[in-house]
Amino acid sequence: MSVSPGNEAQTKDGEGAEASILRQPRAVWAVAFAAVIAFMGIGLVDPILPAISAELHASPSQSMLLFTSYLFITGGMMFFTSFVSSRIGAKTTLLIGLILIVAFSALAGISGSVDQIIGFRAGWGLGNALFISTALSTIVGAASGGADKAIILYEAALGIGIATGPLLGGLLGGISWRGPFFGTAVLMAIGFIAIVILLPGGKTDTGIKTAPEPIKLSATFRALARPGVLVLGIAALLYNFGFFILLAYSPFPVEAAAAKAGIEDFGAMGLGYVFFGWGMCVAITSVFGAPLLTKRIGRRRTLVATLIALAAILVVMSFIVESFVGIIICVILAGLVLGVLNTVFTESAMEASDLPRPVASGTYSGVRFIGGAVAPLVAGPVSEVLGVGAPYLFGAATVLLAVVVLSVSWKALRRVDGHIEEAPVDEAYAITGGDA
Repeated sequence: MSVSPGNEAQTKDGEGAEASILRQPRAVWAVAFAAVIAFMGIGLVDPILPAISAELHASPSQSMLLFTSYLFITGGMMFFTSFVSSRIGAKTTLLIGLILIVAFSALAGISGSVDQIIGFRAGWGLGNALFISTALSTIVGAASGGADKAIILYEAALGIGIATGPLLGGLLGGISWRGPFFGTAVLMAIGFIAIVILLPGGKTDTGIKTAPEPIKLSATFRALARPGVLVLGIAALLYNFGFFILLAYSPFPVEAAAAKAGIEDFGAMGLGYVFFGWGMCVAITSVFGAPLLTKRIGRRRTLVATLIALAAILVVMSFIVESFVGIIICVILAGLVLGVLNTVFTESAMEASDLPRPVASGTYSGVRFIGGAVAPLVAGPVSEVLGVGAPYLFGAATVLLAVVVLSVSWKALRRVDGHIEEAPVDEAYAITGGDA
C-alpha cells in the first residue's frame, strides 16, 4: 500500500489516525494512572471534613483550612512550575511531585491534630502543582496515534479522577477519616514506581521530540502586566471564592440537613455519593459543555451567563440550606456550571495575550487560587455569626462582583473570542488549569 508524503511521518510514528486510543506506550498509561490519582485529591477530603472536625475536636472553620493551606501553596507554586519543569525535565518534575504527595498524604494520615493535617496538606498542594502542570505535556509527547488521541486519554483520566475522588474519600472515610490519606499515599506510590520504570529518563527524553525552551523565573509575574490576563485573574479570584464556599463549606450543612431529616447513617459515604455526582457534572461540562457554549455565544458571554447562574444557585442554597434534598440537588447542579466556568476562564486567560500556554495558565491559576484559599477562612466565622446560609450569600456576592469586573473591562478582553475553535492541546490546558 502506498503512503502519501503528508501521511508518511504519521505512519512511521505509529498507526496514524486509525490507531486505537488504547494502543499506547506503557509510559503513557503510567502517567495517566498517576493523573487519575492526582485529580482525585481535589475532592477526596470533602466527605471526611465533618469526621475530622468531630474526632479531632476541631471547629468546622479549622477543618476547612485543609483547603486553604492546599490552595495557597498550589497557587503560589503555579508561578514557578513552568520555570522548574523547563530546566529539570518532565520526568524529574513528575517524580518530585509524586514523592511529595506520597510523603505528605501519609503524614496527614498519621496526624494527631487538625493543625498537623493543615500543614501536611500544604506539602500535598506543592506536589500536586508540580505533577499536574507537567503530566499533560508528558502524555502528549509520549503518546502514539497523534496528539488528539493523547488529549482524549488525558481528559478521561482527569474526569475519572475528579468524579471518583469524593467516592473514594467516602468509601475509605467510612472506615476511618485517616483512610483517604493512606489510600492516596499507596496509589501515588504505585504511580511513582510505574513512572520510574516505564517513562524514559533524562532532561528531555520523555518521548517529546524537542527540548522545551527554558522559561524565565520572572515570566509568570511579568504576565500580570498584560491587562487581559490581570482582569481574568481578578475575576477568577472572585469566582473561586464562590466555588470553594460551595466545595469546602457544603459538607457541613449537608450532613446537618441529613441529621435533621432523620438519616442517621449518612456519614462520609453519603457525602461521597453527593460529591461524586458533583464531580461527574464538573467533568462532563468541562470537556463537552464548555466547547458547545463558547462556539454558540463566545467566551465572554459564556462567562457572564454562567457566573450569573452560579450566583443564583448560591442564593437559592442560602434559603434552602436546611432542606436535605434541596441542598443536595443544588450542589450537584452547581457542578454543571462550575465545569463550564473552570474551562472557559482558563481558555480565556490563554487567549487574552500572546504569552506561551504554560506561562499564561500558570499566572492565571496562581492568582485565582487565592480566592479559593480565602473562602474557607471566611465561610466558617460567617456561618457562626450570621447563620448557616450566610456563607452562600457571601459567595454569590463575590461571583456577581466577578461579573462586574468582566463587564467594566470588556475592552481588555477583546482577544478572548478570537479563536473559538480550540486546538486539542489548548483545550486540554484549559481543562487542566481550570480543574487543578
